[in-house]
Amino acid sequence: MTVHGELAVVPSATKSEAARALSDFTAAYNKADKAFDPELDADRVTGALGAVNQAGLKARGKNSPDGNPAHDPLELTDASYVIPKKAGWPRWFLADTDSNRDKDGGGTDTRWLLMFLRTGPDAPWKAAYLAAVAPSQVPEFRVDADGWAEAVPAEGGGELATEPAGLSTTYTKYLQEGAPDVFAPGATTSGWRDARENTRRAGFSYQYVDQPLKDGDFAPLGLMTKDGGALVFFSSKHFERQTAARGLRPEVTPDVEALLTGEVKSTLTKERVSSQLVYVPEAGAGAGDAADGGTAGKVRVLNRLPGLVAAQGS
Repeated sequence: MTVHGELAVVPSATKSEAARALSDFTAAYNKADKAFDPELDADRVTGALGAVNQAGLKARGKNSPDGNPAHDPLELTDASYVIPKKAGWPRWFLADTDSNRDKDGGGTDTRWLLMFLRTGPDAPWKAAYLAAVAPSQVPEFRVDADGWAEAVPAEGGGELATEPAGLSTTYTKYLQEGAPDVFAPGATTSGWRDARENTRRAGFSYQYVDQPLKDGDFAPLGLMTKDGGALVFFSSKHFERQTAARGLRPEVTPDVEALLTGEVKSTLTKERVSSQLVYVPEAGAGAGDAADGGTAGKVRVLNRLPGLVAAQGS
């Protein structure tokens, strides 16, 4: 796909541009987190990460107007950059970093993967997606002789088990209907469906609606991997409605209250935006393998990052 008449296939960014984008994001993120002020990093985040970040800062700012008393500056070190060559806009690259969020040694070591997006020649680089994964889950990427990666095409991922451009629609349809069955079993796929279907609380009923989120800065972004698969980020939107029986009222926490419109009498609807990082295998991968627990050839969700963005009472 070409945009603005640009036909040349070029690296999306230089290594120095990528490093500067990561540094600018980290500095803005820390300022915003310290002050609980979404305006301070609004020009460095976008897409699913931006929606979650901005709503979270707005809520925390209302509840703590003097700022964040527990602010601990985020540090992203040991960065490497996976930069694809492509024509036209948008352009993107992946920053693979080590964060200080697991520095206490009590948790599992993780890598923070940030996908940066630039929508035009005069636009700044913004972080659109974030995922924390185990180092073993970071694949080897397909690169050319000069070390430049290969972007997953916006349309036409025929060499992959599932069309990347349709992941949001496929995922939300799966959550609603249990089909198409293209995702490996796990906490964010079959486990989440089971948990929602079995939600029980006396005096309350629950309804769930899932919607694709796939356009503009919420579009899926991915990179081809050395084994013929792809690592892809995609977005989705999820609604949870809780309805109380006569005489009862849904609980409204401070974070929900800060984003609430309307008055909660008997119904509370929470709206969340979520980003998913998935590994999409090569088409035909694992065919005929019956000893894999049902995962061969299926999309594996490596990380899911949801966040409350709005709430409605009635």
